[in-house]
Amino acid sequence: MTEGLFSDDDLIRHITREGALIAAGGAASLLQTAHPQVAQGVYDHSYTAEDPLRRLRNTMGWLYAVQFGTREEAETFSALVTRGHDQVTGPGYQANDPELQVWVAATLFAVAAQFYQLLFRRTFTEDELAEFYGQTKVYATILGCPEDRLPATYRDFRVYYAGMLNTLKISDASRAIADQVLNPRLPGGPLNAPGLAAIRLITAGLMPAPIREQYGWKWNRARALRFRLLMGALSVVYPRLPVRVRTLPREYYLRTTRKMLAKATSGRRPAIRIPSS
Repeated sequence: MTEGLFSDDDLIRHITREGALIAAGGAASLLQTAHPQVAQGVYDHSYTAEDPLRRLRNTMGWLYAVQFGTREEAETFSALVTRGHDQVTGPGYQANDPELQVWVAATLFAVAAQFYQLLFRRTFTEDELAEFYGQTKVYATILGCPEDRLPATYRDFRVYYAGMLNTLKISDASRAIADQVLNPRLPGGPLNAPGLAAIRLITAGLMPAPIREQYGWKWNRARALRFRLLMGALSVVYPRLPVRVRTLPREYYLRTTRKMLAKATSGRRPAIRIPSS
């Protein structure tokens, strides 16, 4: 086993080890596809609608490999993603476009920082946000994005992010993907209803107002109150769980990722379809 890209003292590991962040994945995903070029690429090439659980497994597997895997695991999986993205092209978009890579990385940082602070009732200092932001640049650079295409500092990021939120115009593809993400076809059917309702509320509550309004999601005092109550309940219960319980998703997804990479590096075709965003 070789050394990873980060150490256990790095803020990125402290934050992203928390399995509850998966509940914020819908917000990050739909922020990404609020960009019309990202949305079209996902709409044309993704298998989210057909197999949402596999899409989640592959996406989380890549993230955990980068955050917690060895350097070899992170680079090997990222090379697979990059090769997969080479095929994700169409009129007006290319998945490996640095502009799109910067936006995707930005959403992963912004949503994780926002949700973590709500969940743990903690406010990060600007220095902590700067540290975390600098570490999350890896989400773009490991896929080939030149580092100088990313906002250089956290303050630069804030200017970039605010500008994007106020200028993005979502597309019909964005809305179609949102329907797929928020109403997935899952085993268990109606048994998933309470959990999905909570995820939809978290997604809407975390979504910046300019984008939420474009999606046409209802948001009023009652919805805002339910969101605050839900996050309040989670913030009381979740941090008190043992760390080994909170990190179970990381252990699961890293285990499945390592099995896939073992097949890939042994010359066998990996049983995985590369995420398209």
